[in-house]
Amino acid sequence: MTRFETIETIGKNFLASNIENDEWSYAQAFSKAGKDFEAVKHVNDKGRSFKNLDLRFVNDEDRFAVLVETKQNFDRDLDGAKEQLSAYVDYEKALTGYTTIAILANTTDDRILVYLKEVSDVAFLPKEIKLKSFGEYLELALPSFSNNREEVMRNTYALNELLHTKGINERLRGQFVGTCLLAIKNGLTFEGLKTNQIIVGVRDILESLLSKNLNKSEKLVIIDKKILDDQDIKELKPDDFVNILNYIKTKIYPFINDKSTQGQDLLNLFFTTFNKYVGKADKNQAFTPDHIVDFMCRVIGINRNNRVLDPCCGSGSFLVRALTMALDDCDTEKEKEEVKRNHIYGIEAEDTAFGLSTTNMLIHGDGNSNVYQDSCFNRYADIENWHIDRVLMNPPYNAAPKRCKKGYVDSWDKEKKQDPSKGFHFVYEIAKHVKTGKLAVLLPMQCAIGSDKEIKKFKQLMLQEHHLDAVFSLPSDIFHPGANACACCMIFDLGVKHEKAPIKETFFGYFKDDGFVKRKNLGRVEKTPGAWKEKKALWLDLYRQRKVVVGLSAIKEVSFNDEWLAEAYMDTDYTKLTAADFERTIKNHIAYQITAGSYDYE
Repeated sequence: MTRFETIETIGKNFLASNIENDEWSYAQAFSKAGKDFEAVKHVNDKGRSFKNLDLRFVNDEDRFAVLVETKQNFDRDLDGAKEQLSAYVDYEKALTGYTTIAILANTTDDRILVYLKEVSDVAFLPKEIKLKSFGEYLELALPSFSNNREEVMRNTYALNELLHTKGINERLRGQFVGTCLLAIKNGLTFEGLKTNQIIVGVRDILESLLSKNLNKSEKLVIIDKKILDDQDIKELKPDDFVNILNYIKTKIYPFINDKSTQGQDLLNLFFTTFNKYVGKADKNQAFTPDHIVDFMCRVIGINRNNRVLDPCCGSGSFLVRALTMALDDCDTEKEKEEVKRNHIYGIEAEDTAFGLSTTNMLIHGDGNSNVYQDSCFNRYADIENWHIDRVLMNPPYNAAPKRCKKGYVDSWDKEKKQDPSKGFHFVYEIAKHVKTGKLAVLLPMQCAIGSDKEIKKFKQLMLQEHHLDAVFSLPSDIFHPGANACACCMIFDLGVKHEKAPIKETFFGYFKDDGFVKRKNLGRVEKTPGAWKEKKALWLDLYRQRKVVVGLSAIKEVSFNDEWLAEAYMDTDYTKLTAADFERTIKNHIAYQITAGSYDYE
């Protein structure tokens, strides 16, 4: 890349030079600032001193600089080039104290090496292989907000209490707060305004965000009807509305950086955490925890080329995480736009949940034109045309007849009022129309045990067309404080018949300990900082390497007649058993019997 192209890409308006050829003399800059350059000057082992940087881009308001040293080919003397660039970073720190991005850039090809704050292996950013704009480097180096999971959860709980005192009904709170957060993120003005003026401002922002969305009208109607036109919102006193918005702006939004992967995780954490608290009246409402969403996405692998579907997308947690992972794999803005337009698809039948997913995707920077309100059973043709190769789903476990496939409902016994397959028929129907790729699904333990004839039928149907790659037994309280369901995660290789799969054995993981514990007013949080990171690395390693570890995993060739649970096949590590483990197992067994309707109360 030529010097001219480098300047144009990063941004000519940020270029600072104090000598000819657009270069920057640190010796001259130190002299002008009245500072001693000799005290910090680098001299290499050949006696050469470094003074003049090729290109310096700076924004004094943000206290940020991008330093670029160009070479015909930095590989010819990489150590020397890094030493030179390191000297300029030290000079910048001594001169201004600004945060820096330092770049070695070839002029004979497009290769670059990028470093954050210092030039070292630790500071090297291996994913930065394409030259970016000054603004993009600013977002990379200076996230405007801190990321703090527990603080977001603590403030979310307090926000729920605040909304309760202001008379906001539970059914509104998740979507209302999400809408407010979205409006604040996009510059909502609310201080000193009346309630109707604030509502108009929110609506104008939504109109603008959805201006290029073909499904705009139905999404706006839902948010208008369900939220902005609701009496609880319209009757809010102006001071109360402003207080709520200020709380969201100061206690939720500052902890979220939606420009980083971790920050996007926190946005999703906010949604799932808040909606768990307001879903206490409906224990069948199972919002997938953020860290489990992340784990499932990593198990099936998602990159910029995958096309992802969640056919029961709820609040959009799987879609958001898939979007994040795919964007993180992109090198250019063009690739990112392609991912947003054509690679992430969601379907949700229930209008409140659809509103949540719409808002969630907008907050995460996507126009969500591929999120539809409908039954997934009405979208078979679309699903096939979308060329999906990755499916993530957490279907309803106790769906009413109107939410299930009509032909399937007609086959139920007359006394059945809820889906007897516990969500398995959703999996089968989607797999039949996606046909190839990977599918990850959360299902209740009953589906893995398969003692019910209806569940066993779908286990058989799945194995006739698809391979059961893995099943992970998850913590019993995984959905706390929302639903009470005890779940497992199943991974299928679609389009590969189970009996003809190259590797016929299924991996079973006993992944009951995810490093989280229940805490009052916070839900489930990490026992210690980094606990989940260690567990995730262990789980992924066991699965990918298909390791058999006593007390944690097993490998077994199974059929539809077998139980699909690690507990049935792995060896027990008796040295780690305690009385508490025995008590917990008994409680879990009784809880399962009660849920399954087989507990003998006498």
